[in-house]
Amino acid sequence: MDAAEEKLRPSSPGLPDSQSSSPFRKRDFFLFWTAGAVDGLGTHASSLVLPLILLGAGHPAGLVGLVTSVALVSGLVVSPAAGVLADRWPRKPMMYTAAIVAAGAMGSVFVAVALGHVVLAHVLVAAVIEQAASATYGAAASGTIRRLVPSGEYTRAIGYLQARDQAVQIVGPTVGGVLYQLARWVPLLADTVSFLLVAVLSRAIRTDLTPVREGPAASFVRDLTEGLRFVWAEPFLRFVMMWTAGINALLGALYFHAVVASHAQGASPSSIGLILTLAGVGGLLGALAAPWLVRRIPAGWIVTGASWAMVPTATGLAFASEIWFYGLMLSCVSLIVPSVVVVLQTRAVLVTPDRLLARMGTVLGTAGQGVAVLAPVAAGVFVSAYGGRSVALGCAGAFAGLALYATIRARLVTGGTP
Repeated sequence: MDAAEEKLRPSSPGLPDSQSSSPFRKRDFFLFWTAGAVDGLGTHASSLVLPLILLGAGHPAGLVGLVTSVALVSGLVVSPAAGVLADRWPRKPMMYTAAIVAAGAMGSVFVAVALGHVVLAHVLVAAVIEQAASATYGAAASGTIRRLVPSGEYTRAIGYLQARDQAVQIVGPTVGGVLYQLARWVPLLADTVSFLLVAVLSRAIRTDLTPVREGPAASFVRDLTEGLRFVWAEPFLRFVMMWTAGINALLGALYFHAVVASHAQGASPSSIGLILTLAGVGGLLGALAAPWLVRRIPAGWIVTGASWAMVPTATGLAFASEIWFYGLMLSCVSLIVPSVVVVLQTRAVLVTPDRLLARMGTVLGTAGQGVAVLAPVAAGVFVSAYGGRSVALGCAGAFAGLALYATIRARLVTGGTP
């Protein structure tokens, strides 16, 4: 951290307190926030529709699932490389160019569906391109927060971004389902238009988002490994990576357990959907409350307290017998997590040089999302072998281990040494 950033660090044991105006009063942050909202809404709406279109075209469920998984993995693979480019190239052109590429990919699927010529290979290639473009946009966007708001507003700004993401996760699939009822191609057209709007909004940002370079450009491989080494060498970022990966894996397993257990009890698809909706609402409320909590509770207390609070929640899921209780427990978990995310992301931005921001974001994101992709598969194997209750109790034990790790490393959150 350079001297200028050090002067911006608060003297309190928590995170920067913002006494200034809302980040939304800053034009460029508002454009950035809106672009992300439009992007997320369109993506979550179409993510529900693409599998339905392929199933409607007569393809088996297993093959449709494979297409979905390949597309998701392609985004994870591209993300680290996109992080290197986002720390080399001007980030704003990367953002709107990626959005235009994604619009082209989804637009081609829209045309195919509207004309009634759905080809599996075409949908797969378009989905892979869209995921790769979205990963590129995300890598460039992850390096922008420092330029859009002053450090004293990081906590509030990141909280607003969290609330935005939680909201589109709730609304997006519902919007996609409603549009699908009008015609199969309507949500795809909406997704295409949303990407074009994201490009326009990103292009309208006036702030210079070009990363700061120090010295001559190194090789691509060296830049890639530098990001990995930086995250691993920085004790706090290493803690964030381990904690985030663990939480994502365990939450993915718990969500899968709740869905399987509810189905086994005869719950209807709408009831299972309600469980996930309640969890999403809990996440939205937690994200909205996160900036207020972070300004009033020491950062270390938030991380350790939230980590330990997940233990009884997972234990409660193991003994749940009512559908509404699954929703309540998952909602409690979702309510807890956003405050921790705001704490960790705020400090991660503070401890990372501008030239490494995108690579830091993609390394942490890839680690967290990678295990999240594998969590349902692992949970399915364990549920089949040992039963749902054993999986939930195992998650509770793993949460306890993660909470102990967070307690031991709590001083890192406030800038101390382990």
